[in-house]
Amino acid sequence: MKKIDLAQQFLQANLSALQCPICQGAFATISDHQLVCEVGHSFDLAKNGTLYFLPKQMKSEYTKEMLSHRRAFLQAGFFKPFLDEIAKQLTANSRILDVGCGEGTPVYQLAQQVPAQYIGFDISKPAIQLASDYNQEGWFCVADLARMPFADQSLDTVLNIFSPSQYQEFKRVLKPDGQLIKVIPNAGYLHELRELLYQGQEKESYDHGPVLDLFEQHFPGYQEIQVQQKMTLTPETLADLVEMTPLTWTATEAQLQAITLAALPEISLDVTVLVGKQ
Repeated sequence: MKKIDLAQQFLQANLSALQCPICQGAFATISDHQLVCEVGHSFDLAKNGTLYFLPKQMKSEYTKEMLSHRRAFLQAGFFKPFLDEIAKQLTANSRILDVGCGEGTPVYQLAQQVPAQYIGFDISKPAIQLASDYNQEGWFCVADLARMPFADQSLDTVLNIFSPSQYQEFKRVLKPDGQLIKVIPNAGYLHELRELLYQGQEKESYDHGPVLDLFEQHFPGYQEIQVQQKMTLTPETLADLVEMTPLTWTATEAQLQAITLAALPEISLDVTVLVGKQ
């Protein structure tokens, strides 16, 4: 079956979980590859089964080339330690939203462990195109975090991995017993690269204190899981890391030339997984 037809089947089965981002009304029908709300706003499925919910084209620094390097790096297993921890918090056959899903690797890797109804969205059209090409496990769309196209109390879990947060929207779409799982970097995250590029500068260190404080305001009594692991780099994974991380976007040519396997033989994963209950 074609991706566009599979997507229509998925949307038909999950129509009640969606809402029109223009009028916030319910969607009434999905037929002939077109999603139509009660007021008449319509959205056409692309050939790859994705939907574009934004009112106009948005520019993103996340290019297809950069996202392809990110996929290769993540497929090498960099996120696996904390994705394994997230999988322990998920329930089979539940409805799970990945906010800022990027090129789709986290959804793919989680779906191998926990079969569920996965939805991913991102503001980057190239990211969603890659995610859809890669995944049979989930459905993906281009949408705005501030006005998510999902109905009130329709989701069991919202995943928020290294992405901006919109807590009122998260609370709106979560079921009364739903959960928000947010992943934030700790001081040791990619510290070897930060120290190599920005020693003595502000970017050398990272403090997640303000992010953690804001999470606690919205989800008091949250669970906190620490995940730390080092990944040995190869010429291939080092090249993917350099191309995928925003840390290198402002680096000078001299700084980039200093990133060698001898100078950077390994890289640290150091994150906190926050689990907040609705």
